[in-house]
Amino acid sequence: MKKSYDEIDEMIRQALSEEEAKFYDDLGEQSVPEMVGGLFKGKNRWFTILTFVIQPIMFGLAVYCAIKFFNTEDLRTMMIWGLGIIVSLLSSTMLKVFLWMQMDKNAIIREVKRLELQVAMLNGKLEDKELSDGA
Repeated sequence: MKKSYDEIDEMIRQALSEEEAKFYDDLGEQSVPEMVGGLFKGKNRWFTILTFVIQPIMFGLAVYCAIKFFNTEDLRTMMIWGLGIIVSLLSSTMLKVFLWMQMDKNAIIREVKRLELQVAMLNGKLEDKELSDGA
């Protein structure tokens, strides 16, 4: 049975009540701006705000170090500014990757909740069927 995701979603919506269908739709796939907005919800909101502030500062520091690197002639000073470039770019990149991983985690949690809803609905339908068969 090969069905597209849209066909499967439509079959699920038909089996749901109106309230359950609305909840199911809220758990749907999000666009990138919606995923970024989702980072600002929950317990780690303060950390997301902090990373959104620190990440461009670290990139700006890398640019500043690069300018200083190319404007110096002393080898020792060049190495120090080069180290500054490496450290600030790595810090900026690690913060960006952390945020991407958080968005991925939120997407996985959303899918698990969709599965939980489907299992709960299936369980409820099986219990209803058992009650009607037993009567």
